Formats: sequence, C-alpha cells, structure tokens
Amino acid sequence: MNGLLLLFIEFFKIGLFSVGGGMATLPFLYRLADKYSWFSVNQIPDMIAISESTPGPLGVNMATYTGFQFGGALGSVCATLGLIFPSVVIIIMISKFLEKFRDNKYVEYAFYGLRPAVTGLIASAGAGVLIGALFHSATLDELEISTLGSMIGIKECILFAVLLFATNKWKKHPVFYIAIGAVIGIVLGF
Repeated sequence: MNGLLLLFIEFFKIGLFSVGGGMATLPFLYRLADKYSWFSVNQIPDMIAISESTPGPLGVNMATYTGFQFGGALGSVCATLGLIFPSVVIIIMISKFLEKFRDNKYVEYAFYGLRPAVTGLIASAGAGVLIGALFHSATLDELEISTLGSMIGIKECILFAVLLFATNKWKKHPVFYIAIGAVIGIVLGF
C-alpha cells in the first residue's frame, strides 16, 4: 500500500475514534509508534510539548508533525486531512439530523455515555504523559517495581513539583510556565 495512503488511513482511524480532543489521540499514537517506524514511543512526550506550545489543536499538530517526519509536506497534509476528515463528515451529518433528534432521549443518553469514555481516554493519555515525563521508561509496560528507583528522573520530578506548585500559587499565563520549563530543560540538559 502506498505510504501516504497508509498514513491517511491510520490518521483517519484516529480521527474517527478519538472522541474528546487531542489528548484522546495519545493512546492511538502509542499504538502507531509500536506498529510503524514513523516515530518512537520516546518521542511522544516531545511531540506533545511541541504541539501544546504551538498554535492549533494538539491532535492536528501531532498528525502534521508525524506526516512531515514520514513524507515531508505531502505527508503532513495526508496525515492532517486523515485526522480531520472524520470530524468534518460527522459534524455535517449531525447538523443535518440534530434539529430532528434534539429532544430524543436516546441521543441524550448517548451523549451522557460518551462522557465517561472520553474521560477514560484523556486519563489514560495523561497517565502516559506523566510516566513518560517523570520516568526514564516511556510506558507502564516497561515499569518494574524492582528497578523503579533507577528509572525515576529526579530532575524531572523536581521540576514537575516546582512547576505544579508555582502554577497553583501564581496564576500566570501557561506560556510563561512553558517558557520557564524550556529554559530549565536547556540549562540543566534534560
């Protein structure tokens, strides 16, 4: 299969099933990292940091980055279109039928059922990011209790604790803390 078509199809599937925003795409991206050589599991936290620091939705930024890594500008277009295409089609379909079914109790139940599913996807993504950022191992599968002490990133944990405290104590713009984290990372060689 053509590599660009494969890229489009894989990100189409991610766009179709990652309900809840960019963080909900992370479990799918971890699966992609295991399945293809487009990026590694260890690159995902860096991709998140870059995607969160640049304008645009996280999922779209990560699709664009992955596509560019694989196939240059055309690859980034294919991956990005693959990710957003399901949403566009679904929104068009919903807009056609929403007025008709607005007060339907089953539609309401479906939306209530989606909430915990989305929460679970986002919690899973958050746990993966936290583990990837604070431990020298990128996934839960690689963590072992016996070697946990040697896998903990002490500098990373200290920076996490300091920034967690600072963000709760002083209500500065998130860009301020992103910049501080970047400078500390550069200076201390994270």
